[in-house]
Amino acid sequence: MMLDATALATMGAAIFGASVLSGIFGMAGGLILLGVLLLYVDVVPGMVLFGAIQVTAGSYRAALWMKHVRWDIVWRYLLGATVAFVIMRWVRFVPDKAFIYIALGIMPFAAELLPRSLTPDITRPGVPFFCGILLQSMQLMAGATGVVFDMFFQKAMLDRKTIIGTKSIVQVAGHAMRVGYFASLAATLDFGLPWWAFAGAIVLAIAGTQIAGMILERMSDAGFRSWSWRLIYSVSGLYVLRGLWLMTEGWRG
Repeated sequence: MMLDATALATMGAAIFGASVLSGIFGMAGGLILLGVLLLYVDVVPGMVLFGAIQVTAGSYRAALWMKHVRWDIVWRYLLGATVAFVIMRWVRFVPDKAFIYIALGIMPFAAELLPRSLTPDITRPGVPFFCGILLQSMQLMAGATGVVFDMFFQKAMLDRKTIIGTKSIVQVAGHAMRVGYFASLAATLDFGLPWWAFAGAIVLAIAGTQIAGMILERMSDAGFRSWSWRLIYSVSGLYVLRGLWLMTEGWRG
């Protein structure tokens, strides 16, 4: 079914806004974008479309901050992510929307309950590999894991450009794996979108990322961390509420 002009405009605004947020903080934008997409399309085509948009924005973001990337973290993370992808491809699990929202929302709060010795810090030995397994599994099950991923970086003593650059590389790989995973589960992919909407989505994603880069240049590391935590808890709380609402709707139905 073809989407109307209002739906296309809403999705366009979400793509641009999500690219700005993700470009500044490396997270939260994906959560918002996926939430909007799932209002208009089913889970499988929504995950494929979301992944394609995020690969575009993430690749451009990675190019902007390439010289700040911590490659020792990247290759260990990708090793764990590959293990998770192989396992999930064998399981072939497709979650419902309520599960997606609740799983995304509770993870940051759960992480704060961990003892100090288990604090998620991406620079600690073995953590990038574990993070790759956990986050890639969550990406395939829950869609967007930026707020969870950010926990591992906010606890580390890294500057904002290193965080964004390193996260961009591994996020692009994760989104590419998601596209391949969900595309392989669908007999057909009906997005309900005209061909020009995909071109527009790419332009909006790149424009939002470019503007975000300008903002990040002017932001301090302290401000970056402060606003990151606010976004993490605000968006996570909203998604838990959204997931619970969908569950009650299902029970009433």
